[in-house]
Amino acid sequence: MKQPIILSVDDDPQVQRALQRDLRNQYRKDYKVLSTTSANDALLTLAEFKKQSEEVALIVSDQRMPEMEGVAFLEQAKELYPNARTVLLTAYSDIDAAGKAINGGGLNYYLAKPWVPPEERLFPVLDD
Repeated sequence: MKQPIILSVDDDPQVQRALQRDLRNQYRKDYKVLSTTSANDALLTLAEFKKQSEEVALIVSDQRMPEMEGVAFLEQAKELYPNARTVLLTAYSDIDAAGKAINGGGLNYYLAKPWVPPEERLFPVLDD
């Protein structure tokens, strides 16, 4: 049986590596953890997963990215995977945008960066 997928997207390679490390350390037994630094690449990947009947359980995205904002990316991702949980990573200045997206029904959660320690600030939200 295929493992469900956790996909993370952040245009900052250093942040992406840290996020991927934390996600893999916590969830690799039960999920396939994948990442990219491009929202456009992530959308293409999600479309390919859909064709292959892959299950995507969780999508985590940064808000501020050059190709498109995280809210816009997650809204498009939800069209492909409406049952996937979505989490927006935000800087303090983006919290209002995240709150509006959650209240509008598009997103499930947001997390302020940094999420250190992940045992307190990242995993409890994702486990929910």
